[in-house]
Amino acid sequence: MSWLKDFFGTEKPILAMLHLDALPGDPRYGRDGSMQKVVSWARKDLDALQTGGVDGIIFSNEFSLPYQRKVSLVTVAAMARIIGELMSDIRIPFGVDVISDATASIEVAAATGARFVRGTFTGAYVGDGGIQNTDVSAILRRKSDLGLYDLRLLYFVNQESDVYINDRDIQSITKSIIFKCEPDGLCVSGESAGTAANSELIGRVKAVSGSVPVFANTGCNAQNIAEKLSVCDGAVVATAFKVDGKFDNHVDRERVVEFMQAAKAYRAGR
Repeated sequence: MSWLKDFFGTEKPILAMLHLDALPGDPRYGRDGSMQKVVSWARKDLDALQTGGVDGIIFSNEFSLPYQRKVSLVTVAAMARIIGELMSDIRIPFGVDVISDATASIEVAAATGARFVRGTFTGAYVGDGGIQNTDVSAILRRKSDLGLYDLRLLYFVNQESDVYINDRDIQSITKSIIFKCEPDGLCVSGESAGTAANSELIGRVKAVSGSVPVFANTGCNAQNIAEKLSVCDGAVVATAFKVDGKFDNHVDRERVVEFMQAAKAYRAGR
């Protein structure tokens, strides 16, 4: 049995991304931006996700587009403020993902008490934002410096939109991450947010992951979640929970309920 049951109260948990609106300094924040408006929408989305039945929440700065490789200090401060204002409303385990800046994710986790982090901790990539090079040694040492010994780290095995600057296959990458970094979980992505991770690809990672849980990281919906959970240990979900299933929208509680009914039916029938 993995750590997931003790942590989330179920095997094969569904972790919902709570996409924060654009934050101060982000191009989308605009002249009419208001942190109170961001907090208000985050509270509504949090309520819809929790009452809809998800097992965990991941707060992310999803609309800080285009993403910074090293985020501004105001991004860290804004995310910590939002989570702090929502703390009394959070009833399930929560994590954070400061997109493209894993060290910042560790910092926000330390400030908010987040129990897990999802992020890009390893590898070098190239994409629309240029070249990204990680430093997992520095990230793990910062985690240790902050005394976050129980903080769980969910590693991307592949990026949603960028590609590795090497030609290693996914299984070699998986085995290397596990040997060198001892991840708590592995996330397998599709080509972009909302695009389903290939089940065969997930299966290849699962085949060499041993006791490390593997998550379908993108593109799960009420129609395919049973298939995805049949080959992995859990899922990270965002777009499928939103109004009309569109990335730019906020959460639709009825879509959350529909999805979770399908996920729970699969878990009950195993």
